[in-house]
Amino acid sequence: MGFALRRERVRIPVWTASVALLLAYVAVALDALYPTAAERQARAALVSSPAGIMLSGPQYGIEDYTLGAMIANEMALTVMVAVAIMSISLVVRHTRAEEETGRAELVRAGVVGRHAPGTAAFAAALVANAAIAVASGAVLSAAGLAPVDSFALGAAVGVTGLVFAAVATVTSQVTEHARAASGLALAVLGVAFLLRAFGDVQELHGSWVSWLSPVGWAQQIRAYVDLRWWPLALSLVLVALLLVLGAALAARRDLGAGLVPPRAGRPDAAGWLASPLALAWRQQRASVLAWGVAVGLTALACGTFVDSVGTMVADNPEIAAMLGDPTDLVSGFVAVMALFLGLGAGGFAVASVQRARGEETSGRLEPVLATGVGRVRWLGGQFVVTLLGTAALLVASALGLWLGALSVGEDAFGLADYLAASFAYLPAVAVVAGVGAAAFGGRPGLAGLAWALLAYSFVVTMFGGLLDLPSWAGAASPFWHVPQLPGADVEPWPFVWLTLLAAALVGLGLTAFRRRDVPRP
Repeated sequence: MGFALRRERVRIPVWTASVALLLAYVAVALDALYPTAAERQARAALVSSPAGIMLSGPQYGIEDYTLGAMIANEMALTVMVAVAIMSISLVVRHTRAEEETGRAELVRAGVVGRHAPGTAAFAAALVANAAIAVASGAVLSAAGLAPVDSFALGAAVGVTGLVFAAVATVTSQVTEHARAASGLALAVLGVAFLLRAFGDVQELHGSWVSWLSPVGWAQQIRAYVDLRWWPLALSLVLVALLLVLGAALAARRDLGAGLVPPRAGRPDAAGWLASPLALAWRQQRASVLAWGVAVGLTALACGTFVDSVGTMVADNPEIAAMLGDPTDLVSGFVAVMALFLGLGAGGFAVASVQRARGEETSGRLEPVLATGVGRVRWLGGQFVVTLLGTAALLVASALGLWLGALSVGEDAFGLADYLAASFAYLPAVAVVAGVGAAAFGGRPGLAGLAWALLAYSFVVTMFGGLLDLPSWAGAASPFWHVPQLPGADVEPWPFVWLTLLAAALVGLGLTAFRRRDVPRP
């Protein structure tokens, strides 16, 4: 366990601080945006739509929408999903990924039991989730919310993370590869999210379907409304059962093997696969599909709010300021949603570029470069797939917004307008991805700079006006220079220099990659 915690000595504090700062900021920002009961009730009417319920929760406290109820309904779900993803990644990294690279075999050669790696991984997840739970409760209490309810909400977040840490413990026994184990666990998370969403839509405060999901159990504690602790006991029981199942499965398989053997491939590969570009696409196609579905569904839900813009900004000048021209609120809302989804596509782009680092550290890159494949062709193929995948996500976001708006009878803009609003952010996303490519080529340890730039861009572009940030702060983000379509005047120069900057960063990464060593795993 000590070794696992040492490896996570940076990640756990970063995750804890990120969640705590997010909740602290949201509590302060929502209090400033909705200072009166009337404004909060207008917000309640907005999130009470079917799309709002799917993206928030079972609507406890909707009749008297206090700040606490607002955070529990609208932010708790986002934080729970993020912490669940963190827990899945942590457990898989310390179990299946260690077996896949061969390091687990070296450890097991010593006086180490069969279940020690899984136990250590779950213990590290327990520490991480406990830290997040305590920090979340502390910052919400400091924001003036009821302390008991605040720590209960933090506990719900932490326990949900433990559930999916236990899920990852089981999926790590099933497959031979870390990506497959993570994918199965994330699929379970997706099913849990959908069950909770469909159950909450069927009936106010959730139907019986909501109780089929551990995410639904966490939201059923009714924080800041009518607190009850017992739903969290269901999650703890499930954690115990999953851990027992994971231990039983681990005892039935060989080290390095999975309970489900991998499917044998074709004896002869298709001719079109004989290129670095085709290899990169083959490796990332599942990721592109998963991100595309997630972005498309999010865009579809956002599009259903288009006809509610007037209610959203009524008597709320802060929200109106975010949407720009008060005479054209629909245009402003579409522009903000296109920006939000463009930032989401940026998340895919950064993850896609950093996949190259995974190929290097796993040892799969060295055999590829030992053939006739050059470094520039290989890394260039990775970046081309990143751009193509980003373009596919932007198409999905445009289609989702358009179909969502049509579903509520809003046809002020056509599909071409939504496509233009979405694709305007492609050069900005390419710049962020270029930062990741330059870091990988020269100093792989600095790959986190791309994530930092994306997070900074999210804050300054989404909330810069509300925070009254200076113009130089916004100019540091590539997204800040993109005209917000539809409605804004379009000048070609921002697109030109953003494209040139992205090309320069990628060129820098390719040049640096040609000159540095590829270390052995």
